[in-house]
Amino acid sequence: MKKVFSAAVLLALLQLVNSCEINEEFQGSLTTDQIGGSGSSNTSSLLDGVYTAMRSPFQGAGQVFALSEVTTDERLMPTRGGDWDDNGKWRQLHLHNWDANHIEIRNSFNNLNAVVFAATDLLRYNPTQQQQAEARFLRAWATYWILDLFDQAPYRDPGEPVTQLARVRKGIEALDYVISEVNEVLPNLPDAPAYRANKDAARGLLMKCYLNRGVYTNRAAPTFAPADMNQVISLADQIINTGRYKFATNYFDNFAPDNTNIGTENIFTELNQGGVSSGAQYDLWRFISHYNMVPSGYNGPTALSDFYDKFGANDIRRGTVYSYTNGPLNPGKRQNVGFLVGQQYNLNTDAPLTDRSGAPLAFTREVSIIETDAKTLERTGIRPMKYPPDFTNNSAGTTDNDMVHLRLPDVLLMKAEAILRGGTATSAGSYGNTPLALVNSIRTHPSRNAGALSSLTLDILLDERGRELYLEEWRRQDMIRFGKFLGPIQEGPTSSSPTYLIFPIPNQQVAVNSNLTQNPGY
Repeated sequence: MKKVFSAAVLLALLQLVNSCEINEEFQGSLTTDQIGGSGSSNTSSLLDGVYTAMRSPFQGAGQVFALSEVTTDERLMPTRGGDWDDNGKWRQLHLHNWDANHIEIRNSFNNLNAVVFAATDLLRYNPTQQQQAEARFLRAWATYWILDLFDQAPYRDPGEPVTQLARVRKGIEALDYVISEVNEVLPNLPDAPAYRANKDAARGLLMKCYLNRGVYTNRAAPTFAPADMNQVISLADQIINTGRYKFATNYFDNFAPDNTNIGTENIFTELNQGGVSSGAQYDLWRFISHYNMVPSGYNGPTALSDFYDKFGANDIRRGTVYSYTNGPLNPGKRQNVGFLVGQQYNLNTDAPLTDRSGAPLAFTREVSIIETDAKTLERTGIRPMKYPPDFTNNSAGTTDNDMVHLRLPDVLLMKAEAILRGGTATSAGSYGNTPLALVNSIRTHPSRNAGALSSLTLDILLDERGRELYLEEWRRQDMIRFGKFLGPIQEGPTSSSPTYLIFPIPNQQVAVNSNLTQNPGY
């Protein structure tokens, strides 16, 4: 049967070819009859195209990940001699001195809006009730991130031509739209699987909305209404009471190549199929791996020692010896996940590795944003390996690690935070009804082995969110909500202007859409 594709699929395919520039230059002229009507295989293909469009902004080491992590205390992209200069784009993010021409900012804005466009385009073709709900949820998810990063969210109604300027929702108006959309489609979403839009993913997104409402009202000095915090708590209890999620046997199961099956904490993910089709989630280990490691990498980003030191010595999240499907032989039982420090080994033969000069490949705690010593620049910096490499499929670039958006521990930590910020404590599941009990239910589980905390403050909770959720794209948002984003970070600024609490609208977008206005300070 001949398949007909709309602008949504064409746009999604274009993103895979070239994620550097996405413009709305398509307006399908297809009819519902041509697509095949509600529930047809072509309509399903259009929805698959929306899921494919999600990969570009969220997966890999650039775009939303870079804006959310390199700007914080968790991640550094040091310039190593002639490597990783990239016209200074990584340094600009960490030093908080980006502008409206920054390529990762531009690509994030364009490709998040491409998800919105693809989902909206699908709605023209009479999808089934569930297909419509999934598309609208994905549109709301992308809109939420556009709000969080840029404070302005362009939109069109289904069928409106791209020659008509997109209208723009700003701030709380955009947040209220997301909340309304998610509440409307939630009943028509499926319960599972995690790699599709589902009811608990919707509840988790609503939790983020209510927890951050005060942020989007005043990012420099957010306040937190008890009513919003109680919404967070109620939604957390709804997720917990489904009984669908439990702590994984090992923390790194949630990120492993087989996490589709063993990631029992995962609520919302993006499906990657090794050897078949995937996004760029392999970049999270490929970028940090040295050239001589197995699998080989690009020897770029690092963690920072100040962040590494937030972990206890026995905390499995900091690092462990991990055996997994599609993993290495590891005959020497070397640490292969978490934060890699010290001498590194070939994980299939146990031979000690060297850098390209022949010196022992031993990663150091010390790292500078610009490395100039040719003798050490390949070895500086702690390397964070959160997604265990897929040794089976890595050469094809289609690894099996599903990209993780939301997990059960995030739900528990958000509930703890909401209670600390004035919400009413409740009991759900076996996790306790106090913030301290909720946090300790995570820390003391054998999959973490981090030990119980004796007390809990907001500052300690922010640290715990960092320990549990590092490199899951929430750090910038968390630091803003806790009032820490403008403060000092290692190898970064000692203080930053409130301008940098939101990113600029890319200049090229302001130039073509008069409904967009440049954010203050840019």
